[in-house]
Amino acid sequence: MDEELKKKLAEIAKAEAALATDIAEFRTTQEDKFKQIDAHGEADVKTQAKLDELASRLDEMTAEKAALVDRLDLMETAAKRHGQGGEEERKDLPFKTLGEQLISVANAEDRSLERDPRLMQVKQSGLSEGVGADGGFLVQTDFVSTVLQRTYAMGEILNRVAKIPISANSNGIRIPGIQETSRVDGSRMGGVQAFWKGEAAAKTASQPEYRIVELSLEKLTGLVYATDELLQDAGALEAWIMLNLPQELTFKAEDAVIRGTGAGMPLGILNSGATVTVIEEPGQAADTFLFENVTNMYARMWSRSLANAVWFVNQDVWPALMRMYLQTGATGMPVFMPAGGVSGAPYSTLFGKPIIPVEYCSTVGDIGDVIFADLSQYLVIEKGGIQAASSIHVRFVNDESVFRFVWRLDGQSLWNSDLTPYQGTNTQSPFVILETR
Repeated sequence: MDEELKKKLAEIAKAEAALATDIAEFRTTQEDKFKQIDAHGEADVKTQAKLDELASRLDEMTAEKAALVDRLDLMETAAKRHGQGGEEERKDLPFKTLGEQLISVANAEDRSLERDPRLMQVKQSGLSEGVGADGGFLVQTDFVSTVLQRTYAMGEILNRVAKIPISANSNGIRIPGIQETSRVDGSRMGGVQAFWKGEAAAKTASQPEYRIVELSLEKLTGLVYATDELLQDAGALEAWIMLNLPQELTFKAEDAVIRGTGAGMPLGILNSGATVTVIEEPGQAADTFLFENVTNMYARMWSRSLANAVWFVNQDVWPALMRMYLQTGATGMPVFMPAGGVSGAPYSTLFGKPIIPVEYCSTVGDIGDVIFADLSQYLVIEKGGIQAASSIHVRFVNDESVFRFVWRLDGQSLWNSDLTPYQGTNTQSPFVILETR
């Protein structure tokens, strides 16, 4: 606290007490006149003037004292936030809220202020390799869990993928996988074979072929802008961050699962060598989705993935679904319209598999507008920590600060190619799409 302000506050308190004594003594010496005031509601001019003067002085002192108390409270709060007071009491305490930690992160950029030691405590807790090349501080573990839980829960894609957490000292993972591209004899399970032969007959040697599934962590960076007013309110700042950050992380991560190029980001389904592309029907009109497309896509799904498979569609596909029919001679029979017609709720499944509209699918008629997928066959690795940093310079003229959050993850299909069945020539996969129409 400021010693001069404390001294001034003590002086005002002393003067306030003395003034209160003066008023009491004045009332005692002027008892008869105060009885007149109580009885008639009026007093002589001199008595009333003296009473008004004393009351005015008391009001001024009370107001000055309140202002000083407010200033001292603000200084104490700022000192705690900036690490200028009570450090020994605070340094062993975790941050109580995400907003509290983010304010400390923002203050850490100001070199005139002492850095909050709790930021370094989180860094040194063994949950990270330290501050990365991009700078910033690791967000406290319990706050990270909340952010990522919301991120996964918000998405229809991330909550279906296979996930593997990566330890603090690792930047990727190498998983042995079986090189199986065909189910014909000699190719199953990478070359494992079984034979029907007499016990005395010679056995044919076989050796399975393996491959390595390798993923390296990539950086997904999220930026959230906060006004100076938000930086004064830890609760409001946390609410703002938790409202916006998980939504954007979800969008970018899920978009990469579908459309990622594999360069500095996950390799998405649309660019995977394992994805089966079903051809359009002869003479099929542009920007249509037919009953025949549905049956052909369903037939190309790997049979063991049917239990988990779902249909991801662009919302533009809904009209095509509503108009879908099965050709019977010269007429057609609706196959998707509910029994009650347009008065009933539309169906939400195709062949019993959920239809899930997502933004990441292409518009109707473009490749990727409909995706039939079993996302348990898509692997995402992540490093649980999220780093946070702040800058006041990016939006200085707008009185805003920007928080940067870095989440490290990667993903790709567990399959590297589609699968040729034991009988038949149409390949199968956990990921099936329809070509451009």
